[in-house]
Amino acid sequence: MFIMLYSFKQAKKPKDTRIRHTKLYKSCSIEPGKNIEPQQTQNMQKYIGIAFFLVAFPFILSQAKRMTPDKPCKHFTFYMHNIFLNGTNAANATAATIVGHTTLGDKFFGEMTAFDNPITEDQSLLSTPIARAQGFILNDSKTTFSSLLAYSLVFNSSEHKGSINIMGADQRNEQTRDLSVVGGTGDFFMTRGIATFWTEYLDPHTYFRVRMDIKLYECY
Repeated sequence: MFIMLYSFKQAKKPKDTRIRHTKLYKSCSIEPGKNIEPQQTQNMQKYIGIAFFLVAFPFILSQAKRMTPDKPCKHFTFYMHNIFLNGTNAANATAATIVGHTTLGDKFFGEMTAFDNPITEDQSLLSTPIARAQGFILNDSKTTFSSLLAYSLVFNSSEHKGSINIMGADQRNEQTRDLSVVGGTGDFFMTRGIATFWTEYLDPHTYFRVRMDIKLYECY
């Protein structure tokens, strides 16, 4: 009976973990019971920073190579057709003023126009649209004909699915204007790039046509 009890006590005796912990502390160059010194903290932060840079550098380098201005990963030329609502053409109009301009300046400051314009691959308004440009124009300058233009090119054709999101300053006195491609969905997931505009035809009261040269530099 005494032998069995003694064996049971021996089995229940907790293991001495001090040796294992001491080895662990020594491997970290920190003695048991001591706090981490400021110098050790700085060294750890430095090593973490170096490790992060080594991991991130290949990705940064690949992005820099992919964003070469002369070599976009995708390049499109489209035409946007805008037909103003004039009170008699509701069936065909694609754009309408939703907020009138203020009395600040003489450049229609504060006026906002919403649009749902057809996008074609050639200059003809009668061509089959491959997408719709859906967004708004806000006149945001008192001294020049400049607007904030924000819209999505929404594709739903056999060739492309998804959308390209474009926004920026549309300075209409300039022959060409560059706007930012800030994202996309579907075939254009998370894309970025530049959209260059040319106004090819303009009738201020009825219709205008804009050529869009779109270069994408991030393609997934």
